[in-house]
Amino acid sequence: MSLMSNGLAGHEHDLYPIVSESKWLGGGSEYSVLNEGIPYWLNGLVPLAYGLDDDRLKNQTVQVVDYILSHQQSDGWLGPEAPQDRDIWGRFPLCLGLKQLIEADPDQSPKILPALYNFIDLMHLMLVQHTGFEQFWGKVRYPDMIIVLQWLYEEHPGNHTNTILATMSLLNQQGLSWAEFYTQGNYLFDDLDLVQPPIENSSPLFPYVHAVNAAQGMKSGAVLYRFNNDAFLLESTRNGVNWTFTYHGDPAGSVIGDERESGLRPNRGSELCTAVETMYSLSYLYQAMGDRDFADRCERAAFNALPVMFTDDLWAHQYLVVPNQPFSSPIKGPNPFWNTGTQSILYGMAPNYPCCTVNMPQGLPKFLSASFAVADQNALAHTLLSPAHVTTTLPSGTHVDLSCNTTYPFSHILRYTFTASAPFNLHLRLPSWATSYQILAISHGVSTTYTTESLKPDPHTGMLALNLLPSGTITYTLQTAIRTEDRGNASLSVYHGALLYALDVGFSDTVSQTSISGLPHDDDDPNNNTNTIPTAAHDHTIAATKPWNIAIDPATLAFHAGGDQVALKNPIWAYGAPPSWITAQGCEIGGWGVEKGVPTVPPRKGERRCVGEVREVVLRPYGSLKVHMAVLPVMDLVANGTSS
Repeated sequence: MSLMSNGLAGHEHDLYPIVSESKWLGGGSEYSVLNEGIPYWLNGLVPLAYGLDDDRLKNQTVQVVDYILSHQQSDGWLGPEAPQDRDIWGRFPLCLGLKQLIEADPDQSPKILPALYNFIDLMHLMLVQHTGFEQFWGKVRYPDMIIVLQWLYEEHPGNHTNTILATMSLLNQQGLSWAEFYTQGNYLFDDLDLVQPPIENSSPLFPYVHAVNAAQGMKSGAVLYRFNNDAFLLESTRNGVNWTFTYHGDPAGSVIGDERESGLRPNRGSELCTAVETMYSLSYLYQAMGDRDFADRCERAAFNALPVMFTDDLWAHQYLVVPNQPFSSPIKGPNPFWNTGTQSILYGMAPNYPCCTVNMPQGLPKFLSASFAVADQNALAHTLLSPAHVTTTLPSGTHVDLSCNTTYPFSHILRYTFTASAPFNLHLRLPSWATSYQILAISHGVSTTYTTESLKPDPHTGMLALNLLPSGTITYTLQTAIRTEDRGNASLSVYHGALLYALDVGFSDTVSQTSISGLPHDDDDPNNNTNTIPTAAHDHTIAATKPWNIAIDPATLAFHAGGDQVALKNPIWAYGAPPSWITAQGCEIGGWGVEKGVPTVPPRKGERRCVGEVREVVLRPYGSLKVHMAVLPVMDLVANGTSS
């Protein structure tokens, strides 16, 4: 997150026109009539600023909020739109940002809450008059606004209880139903490229299969369940999450969809916005429903889908990442993606649509915010595993200060130190991929060891419950092994712990000195501002330097690591930086080429032939490989030499 502060996310307010010259701030810059740029930015910058306790970023968020609130329109509308141009969708991420600001700094409440109440009164009136949703975006993303309304109802209802409840009902009534879509008769299980008639922008089903909508929609049932207690919504949510990843998921934990979902082919893209919204939905689902699978999936996206889409210094990012991507450069010729531009897989400041530039800051900061939760009256839970520090007062009144020092997910030892005002319970999540564990707790001179045999996790949440005295230390050690997941066509992806490992195809990065995706960079343009943009944020063309058309023998996979005591390099997601890798026997195979700028689907298993010697190949953590092959065809190379 410090790299985020020092990189693009922490400097958009300084140099990215969509933020610095936004219509929300009196400027004229925006990329859409939805006016969602500043709302997206605020939704991510608040948890980044306060998660780091970064005064520079905190001041930026407060200044922006002050300007927005001071320019609230007389009827309660928040935003720059004239009455005839209003659509409430862009207010949803704005209100999420305002909610987080009050949670992080309660002193902001006196100025924010009245503005929220006034806006909710107006939104309620608009929905009564059926004027709130001018486009479909808000109709599928409305659960985000209900999250804010539920928080207000529970924490700051004022005298607006009835209006808040009524507005929730209206959003639910006028929004599209994810529960109905997550049924056998309506869900689209097939590769959407093969569905007839084609699913186009005008299709009634398109709002559900836009990949970012799909990521946001996964949490809808849990949000609505808190409102209406309809148990069907919980089952529908589980179906929706399972089906989304089974039929449209990418191996890194996000959703395949170069705007619209497709299928599972490893040469189709997944959007950065989709990755961060997937993380938010899954973290919400784990806290709301408790299924361990949700937390496991959230970590997979956080440690794989997210970091692979950024340069190691976090100054440039992709719009789309492709599971099998041996080069990151502008597409020449026919476009392989459903509805994105030729710069989609380039690393830059704003390749393709600007939405991901302003929306991406929420990813890791919200992950951190969701890392701990209250488990019961006197229990704290570490829900999403990572290095973190939390200070809180439990509902019982027990004050807890706890730190987790770890190199997770690169190693699987987590060390905790804690002090508390009274005995309390600590719940530690046991990931489903862990084959065994050991916990050594030392408190007030008493040492207690817990093992897989002596303490069983909760079968639903995966939580291990420890009873602790007011101070001490804990060492939590997880064991795991290499595992593979079938990706169809006799191909697979390789995992160890929470990390996806992809084929190392080498790395050659060429940084443009003038081109900045999403900003004017014509030398004759009087508004040319390339001199104010750090070179690191310019366009990066990255290419493989090793053969990429490799098949592996999964029987030969072997894990290697530098050990828990190895200090992590910084930046850790740079090429070659992670301290672990996997080796296997592999060979180049013929008949596997490139079409439309991306690798084709590998030859069928019976048609695979080595065109070179069988040799050792290396797989590294996916997030560190900006060019990579993550879905690998398999061959039996040990028993039968080079035969398929």
